[in-house]
Amino acid sequence: MAEVLVRDGTWTFDGDTIRIVPSRDRHVHKLRQLVGERSVPIMAVAGIAYEPGRKGGRLKLRLREGADPFEQAARGRVPDSADPYQLAVDQDRTGVAEYFADEVRNALVIERVPEGPCDHYLLPGPAVPLTASAGDGTATFDGASIRLDWNWATETGKRSAGPQILPLKDLEGVDWTPAAGLENGHIRFRLRGVTTRQPPKHDPSCLVLWGMDKETRTFAMLIAAIFARLPHPLAPSDAPVHDAAPTDAAPSDGPRAVGPGPARSGDATAGDGGSDADALLRRLRELGELHRDGVLTEEEFTTAKQALLRRL
Repeated sequence: MAEVLVRDGTWTFDGDTIRIVPSRDRHVHKLRQLVGERSVPIMAVAGIAYEPGRKGGRLKLRLREGADPFEQAARGRVPDSADPYQLAVDQDRTGVAEYFADEVRNALVIERVPEGPCDHYLLPGPAVPLTASAGDGTATFDGASIRLDWNWATETGKRSAGPQILPLKDLEGVDWTPAAGLENGHIRFRLRGVTTRQPPKHDPSCLVLWGMDKETRTFAMLIAAIFARLPHPLAPSDAPVHDAAPTDAAPSDGPRAVGPGPARSGDATAGDGGSDADALLRRLRELGELHRDGVLTEEEFTTAKQALLRRL
């Protein structure tokens, strides 16, 4: 058995499985803690590298393409610090990390693990139900359908369409474009046979992202859960479609709704004769209360406040 036990977490390898357990330390990215423990079979591994640094180094596990629905969803959309397959190694543990990497490489040779992609997932997706909130609404996935509910920031025409229920069997895919700089991002749920050129703020199958860190965390989990239950993108065309992939146990504090909440009956909107500016100012006060209560960090509060002020 090979083991690397450091402040960032613990990796163990028994010859068949790499068990990854992130630390609960404050410095560890919350998405890694939300993903929780991962058991990676050697057949899912494409390679491993230890990269030395001035104050230690970093272990990086590379999975085969298509092996993990979480990686399929999050790839290129979350920072390296949130990657569950990277481990910061303390300076006094570099020798152990190098030994660990050698053991995994040897097992890849002995087990003759293919270098190519997988045509089915070898790791489970997150447990459901899951909920994640964006700038103009909330998405909830129960394993069979996605429900989109709108809030006070939703464009009038989009909100008038009411909540959307998107059955998983009708879903072709999910497009995730993160927010960049002052530009909002979006999550678009693509339905079979439906083509739309509407911008995200008007598309009833789309949620607008403001770029808050909690958005990224919760949508990474939600989309991974959806991917795990959709046909595998690399599966043969005649492969049977399973209703759902196995799931990990839901984290005790699972993803919760973040960002702007649903509209309340007293909120003013342009559609009912109220003032958009009044509604935005009211939301600023609500964000201030969340910040004072410790629900939002300083960075999250600043990001949300700037997004709201751009709409004034």
